[in-house]
Amino acid sequence: MRVAYAGTPDFAVPALDALIAGGHEVAVVYTQPDRSAGRGRELRASPVKVRAQERGLPIEQPLTLKDPAAASRLAAYNVDVMVVAAYGLLLPPDVLGTPRWGCLNIHASLLPRWRGAAPVQRAIEAGDLSTGISIMRMEAGLDTGPVYEVCEMPIAADETAGMLTARLADRGAQCLLHVLAQLQRGEAIAVPQESQGVVYAHKLEKRESVLDWADSAAVLAAKIRAFDPWPVAQTLCAGEVLRIWAAQVCAGSVAPPGTVVAITPAGIDVATGAGCLRLTRVQAAGRKPVTAREFMNAAGGSLAVGTALGL
Repeated sequence: MRVAYAGTPDFAVPALDALIAGGHEVAVVYTQPDRSAGRGRELRASPVKVRAQERGLPIEQPLTLKDPAAASRLAAYNVDVMVVAAYGLLLPPDVLGTPRWGCLNIHASLLPRWRGAAPVQRAIEAGDLSTGISIMRMEAGLDTGPVYEVCEMPIAADETAGMLTARLADRGAQCLLHVLAQLQRGEAIAVPQESQGVVYAHKLEKRESVLDWADSAAVLAAKIRAFDPWPVAQTLCAGEVLRIWAAQVCAGSVAPPGTVVAITPAGIDVATGAGCLRLTRVQAAGRKPVTAREFMNAAGGSLAVGTALGL
């Protein structure tokens, strides 16, 4: 098939690779404009652009697709289908209707659960036991289109958003190829989404990274996994920001939420609104992430049993 591909982050790279390896002709790659990043604020190409350049593919980086000329430009590529994976720009109706077989979206959830911008993070945060990939035919609504295929995957108890996103990216590439093969054979059937069970995965915001120790240990542990690699969970320790990269629910003594109740080689135990949370990997301001034991060796007397975090 002759394909237009639209994607931006690392999540979208495996599907692009799979299209090429599967013998499809990628006529053009759409990706977000280069953004400034790093301390030097230098312009940086998206992971998808980098891969497209390596493959010698034509690249389009419009600021918006709402300009009527966008559909005309896409039409000039004469594609059978457009595949979208975490592109980050809204596709207006005239663009959606340009490819012969429409636009397919690789969405990282079991639709209609977790429509929206952060399905992987919200699934982990909510304590879901499984998630997956939905290959959907796009329409004007937010992730409301009919679904060609759903590929379910379990969520491991210690899996972070970064880990799960990588696994879903690979699975999405496999599911995409299967759906494209069905389209070619005329066997693909898009099933309308159920009206029940719709849940929205709202975009993550930096302010969510601050932990509320009144939450239960289980809720906090899920948040920490969901916010890795961004925005990374954090709390205050002796007036300084302490980022928390890994933690687990553990047994501990009863104390006001946020109180350090034990410090052992295994970690720093903190009382919560229900249960105890053991911090196992943390990061002090201006430092690299380290184990809790390494942090304590360097922290001196700034943290001890009885210290109140979050103040």
